Amino acid sequence: MELSAFQSLIRDIYFQRDSRRGLDRTFLWFLEEVGEFTRSYRRGEYEKIGSEMADVIAWLASVANLLGIDLESAVLKKYPRVCPLCSSIPCACPFR
Repeated sequence: MELSAFQSLIRDIYFQRDSRRGLDRTFLWFLEEVGEFTRSYRRGEYEKIGSEMADVIAWLASVANLLGIDLESAVLKKYPRVCPLCSSIPCACPFR
């Protein structure tokens, strides 16, 4: 599934509820999901990590929908199919 299709699906399912909740509270839910992902990773609960990643992406899509941001366009603008710093594939930047 394309990122734009996923964001549209999340909009269709949750936009009314997210709108009633508001941006600030929806953003807090996103942060909660990032925390759950972090906790699963740190505990080595690898069977849960994929599900937590999916939650993070879904809540990020909800925040983007409330802000009117097209995630796919934003991603491609920031990462134009090459490293945005060195313009190489694979990245040739020094390790950070």
